[in-house]
Amino acid sequence: MSKNRTNRHNNKIVGEKLDYKKYGEGFETSEPTIECDSRFTKGLGTGITRRTLLQASAAVAGLGAMGPLSSAFAQKDKKFDPVVKIGYIPITDAAALLVAHEMGFFKDAGIESAPPTLIRGWSPLVEAFSSHRFNLTHLLAPIPIWMRYNNNYPVKVTAWDHTNGSAMVVHKDSGIKSPKDLGGKQFAMPFWYSMHNIVSQMLLKEHGIKPVIRPQNAKLEPDECNFLVLNPPDMPPALASRQIDGFCVAEPFCAMGELRAQGEILRFNGDIWKGHPCCVVAMHEQDAMDPDRAEWTQAVHDAIIRAQLYLGENRKSMSQMLSRDGKKYMPFPAEIIERAMMFYDPAYYKNPHAIQNVQWGQDRINFQGWPYKSATVRIVDELKNTMVTGDNAFLEGITGDHVANDLFQYDYVRKSLEKYPDWKNDPSVPQTGNPFEREEEISL
Repeated sequence: MSKNRTNRHNNKIVGEKLDYKKYGEGFETSEPTIECDSRFTKGLGTGITRRTLLQASAAVAGLGAMGPLSSAFAQKDKKFDPVVKIGYIPITDAAALLVAHEMGFFKDAGIESAPPTLIRGWSPLVEAFSSHRFNLTHLLAPIPIWMRYNNNYPVKVTAWDHTNGSAMVVHKDSGIKSPKDLGGKQFAMPFWYSMHNIVSQMLLKEHGIKPVIRPQNAKLEPDECNFLVLNPPDMPPALASRQIDGFCVAEPFCAMGELRAQGEILRFNGDIWKGHPCCVVAMHEQDAMDPDRAEWTQAVHDAIIRAQLYLGENRKSMSQMLSRDGKKYMPFPAEIIERAMMFYDPAYYKNPHAIQNVQWGQDRINFQGWPYKSATVRIVDELKNTMVTGDNAFLEGITGDHVANDLFQYDYVRKSLEKYPDWKNDPSVPQTGNPFEREEEISL
């Protein structure tokens, strides 16, 4: 357990009015003008936004709905720039990258890093990364699978960014106290190719609820739950205004839902899939595989692993630093991020029964970098059974073993973990046997 972990909680819900300008579409970003890759532009629609939620006839935009792809962009390289340039979504998934910059860990490793750029949604982040605006980012674990095998984009996963760190949140007045109560409801997630979508659909199907993807005004059967996609900042406002009944997303939007949007946790994802990855560290293939860049890439990973360990031991101070009360990497007050980083109390989260596997010893979010092959294999297998929009036929031609061996670069992160052996204390790491191998534990 982290020495800074706490189970104390202030039951007082802060009486601050939920403001779209603060917590929805209006918060300031430095979202770039992007040189778009045509393979992504049409297919990256994030689905129903807050504006289209107001239109009952709006249909969900598809992900991956494009024709045959050109390989020209895949061959396109950019001149190597040794300055680390990070693009990130304002979620705790990005914390290790932000801490590595802010605390000077990149500098200590002998490399320069530019101030990270906040991007509001997954679509523009993927576009910005694909155009080489950024050379280091975090992506939802299934996104690089889609990028590499459906779109022939030369992306490499070089580490896990964190584990756990997500939850299923429902409105307190929705009557949802168990997964079976999601029948006939509207449920949002941040991206079709996400662990949020995979884990939510796994849980619902286990409890007899069928995930469907339909316009919000479509009739639902009592055993059907309508899935739609929203950018993370839109989720708490949509929940508060009862445009949706629940959502599954990364922190601190779950904590925001609890404290600002009349939400409550139905189930923590890390209590469903022990120590699962949510976001991974992504780099361009040239940076991850070129021997001439090996010293630079190794230094990048030394800084990231050091940041993960620092986060685990300094959760409260790093919550403050990341918040709008600190260095303003995220547009949330410190109390929101602190709750997301530290508050995981089985006694409090008993109705609904959001924590059912106390013996797993997990935290609300954990930070460790080793990308277990067993998790990749399971993710690929589950993706094949997960409903998404667009053409997902590419999944038929890949196996988990192939993805684990082809998409990932393990050398740099392993050397960094061997340099910083305290990573083995993380609760997602087996405490006996080979710490680099594990069996996935899932409890639905």
